[in-house]
Amino acid sequence: MTLPSLLTYPDFRLRVVAEPVTAFDDGLVTLANDLVAAVVAAPAIGLAASHIGVLRRVIAVRPSEAEAVRVYVNPVIAWASAETMINEEGSVSMPGVSAEIERPRAVRVGYSDLQGISCVEEAEGFHAAVLQHEIDQLDGVFWIVRLSRLKRERVIKRYQKLGSPSASFATLPPRDFPIHS
Repeated sequence: MTLPSLLTYPDFRLRVVAEPVTAFDDGLVTLANDLVAAVVAAPAIGLAASHIGVLRRVIAVRPSEAEAVRVYVNPVIAWASAETMINEEGSVSMPGVSAEIERPRAVRVGYSDLQGISCVEEAEGFHAAVLQHEIDQLDGVFWIVRLSRLKRERVIKRYQKLGSPSASFATLPPRDFPIHS
């Protein structure tokens, strides 16, 4: 199997809202296998299908080094705690830079498995942050948009100094992100 290529910032597809999966077929299984292989090869903690240029609502997440990569189809945050935490975040689509992001400490995520069976998962701590990060990506919210304008500009400058492509998100205004409950 050939590994899929990862998009790099500032590719516009990283800001596109992914379409829901409606067909639970061999094509979905192939996409899931590609995502899992990309997570392992990157190595990454999680990836959204949009990271490989497929604008479908599928993520692959490795909850811990000891656990297998899990696939979530059409994931949605059904509940988020009022208590927050701060984690260092980055992206395989913007390698070499990271920043602190504040997110809810716990979430409940509704999703389907590869057969279309509805599931619910509750997550806390770092795993909750990873799920939120990847679901944000499906919603077209690249992680740096969650930073203040000043911090976002600093991250982009650091990324550019690494020899990465010119950036175009620097001028985006900050957005409010409602917590789904």
